[in-house]
Amino acid sequence: MSEDIKKTISELHIYEKKFLKELGDNPNATPEDIAKNAEMDIKSVMSAAGSLASKDIIEVHKDVEEIYSLTDDGVEYAEKGLPERRILDVLASKDHIHMKDLSDETGVDKKETNIAIGWLRRKNWANIDKGMVTITDFGKDFVSKMDVDEKTLDYLKANADGVKLFTDDLMNGVKKLTGRKNILNVKKETSHSFIILPKGEAILKEGFTIQKQATQLTHQQLKDGEWKSLQYRPYDINAEAPVIFAGKKHPLRVIIDEIREIFLDMGFVEDNGEYVESAFWNFDSLFQPQDHAAREMQDTFYLKNPLTCDLPEGDLVKLTAETHETGADTGSIGWQYDWSEDIARQSVLRTHTTGISTKHLFEHEPPIKMFSVGRVFRRETFDYKHLPEFHQVEGLVCGEGISYQNLLGVLKEFYKKLGFEVRFRPAYFPYTYLSTETEIYLEEKESWIELGGAGMFRPEVLRPLGIDQPALAFGLGIERLAMIRYDVEDIRMLYKSDINWLREVPLDNGVEL
Repeated sequence: MSEDIKKTISELHIYEKKFLKELGDNPNATPEDIAKNAEMDIKSVMSAAGSLASKDIIEVHKDVEEIYSLTDDGVEYAEKGLPERRILDVLASKDHIHMKDLSDETGVDKKETNIAIGWLRRKNWANIDKGMVTITDFGKDFVSKMDVDEKTLDYLKANADGVKLFTDDLMNGVKKLTGRKNILNVKKETSHSFIILPKGEAILKEGFTIQKQATQLTHQQLKDGEWKSLQYRPYDINAEAPVIFAGKKHPLRVIIDEIREIFLDMGFVEDNGEYVESAFWNFDSLFQPQDHAAREMQDTFYLKNPLTCDLPEGDLVKLTAETHETGADTGSIGWQYDWSEDIARQSVLRTHTTGISTKHLFEHEPPIKMFSVGRVFRRETFDYKHLPEFHQVEGLVCGEGISYQNLLGVLKEFYKKLGFEVRFRPAYFPYTYLSTETEIYLEEKESWIELGGAGMFRPEVLRPLGIDQPALAFGLGIERLAMIRYDVEDIRMLYKSDINWLREVPLDNGVEL
C-alpha cells in the first residue's frame, strides 16, 4: 500500500498537492477558500478537484440551488394584483359580466383577459356560459382571502434580493407562477463540497512536499546546467491514453468511393441522372410494358409536382411506341397493346439507375464505357432488409464485338477488385437477354449470396435508341454490399446515425481513404 501511495504522490500535480493540503487542514473548505489560501484561481481549483476525484482521492459533491425573484412584470402583478384577482373583485359586486365588456368593466388589458379567463376557470372562481362570466361560490370565498400564488408574489416582493427556500405552501405558489410567462426569475446557484476518501487520508498521512516541478526544459536551462537542480514530475508510461475518435467518412461513403475508384481504374466514365424522371426513361426506354406490376403505385412513387415530364424530341418516342406495340424491326412481336404517351409522361422518383444508362446510350456514340452511382426510391415497407430509399450502382459497356463472355469477364474483374470470389447463375430481367445474377462467396458463412444482376440489353431497348451495337449492363445495391462488408444484419443500421457503431467501424477496410 505504501509503495502505491508513494507512486501516486510522485505523480500528483502541484495544484493537486496544494488542493489536498488545504482540504486536509480544513475539511469544510469551499472552492473559494482553497483558491484564496493556496493562491490558485477557481478554474485551477476545480480542475485539481476533478483530477483528484478521478483517482479516488476525494469525492466531489455538487449542490444546485434555485433562487427565485420577481421580474418587472411580477412586481407589477404583486402591486396591482393578478388579472384574475382584479376581475374577481369586480365580479364580487356585479355577479356576472359579458366577455365583450370584461376589459372595460374591470380595467384589465384586453390582451390579458383571455389569460385571466383561463385562470378563473382553472381556480374555479368563475364559470363562462354563452359569453357570460359568472362568479362561483368558490370564487366568492376567495374574494376575502389570497390564493397561494398571490401569497408567493407578496413574499417575493418583500424579499427582492431573491429567495432560495420556501414552505410547502409557498412552493405550490411557485409552481403556479412558473406556469405563467415572465413573472419569475430563476437563477441557479451551484456550490461544491469535498470529502477526503481513504486513499486521500493515506496520502496526507504519508506526507508530501509542495515544490514546483519542471515539465518542459528550455534551451537556457540546458545550457547553464540549471536542469540538474530541477525537480521533475514523473510520468506513468503505463497509463491509458485517452480514446481519440478521429473524423472519418461514413461507411456508405467509403464503399461508394471505392466503387467509383474501381470503375475509373477500369476505364469507365461517370454519368449522373436526376432523382425525378419521366416514366418514359424509367420504364418505357427499358422495354417495360405500361401494365407491368413494377409500375403500380405500391412499387413506385408518382409525383404531383411536377405531375408530368417532357418526352425526348425526335423519333425516339415513336420508335419506342412501335417497339412496345409490335416489336418494330427488332425480331419480336412486342407487348401487343396500345402504348400511351400520357403514361410515359408521368413523373416518378426513379426506381433504379438503369434509366441513366439508356439515356446515356441515346446521347452518346459507341464505343461507350459508363457507370453511375445514385439514390433510388421504391415504395418498400421499412424492415431489417428493406428501405424506401437506397443506393444503386450501374455499369454499361457498348461497342462492336461486345458479347456475353465480355459481360462475365467485366463482372469477374469488378468483383475481384472488391475482394470477392464470384459465380453466375441464369436469371430473367425484362430488358436484358441473356441475363444473369452474380453471387459472391462469404467464407465466414461458407455460403454464396446474390449481390447483383446483369445482362445484354435486348434489341427492343437498343434499336429505338439508335444503337446497332451490342451493349452489356450490370448493377448492384450498395447497401447490401455494405451490410456484408461491415457485418450488419439490419439495413436500418446504416442510416441510424448510431454514434457508437460509427466510431467502432474501422477507419480503413482495405480502402485508400
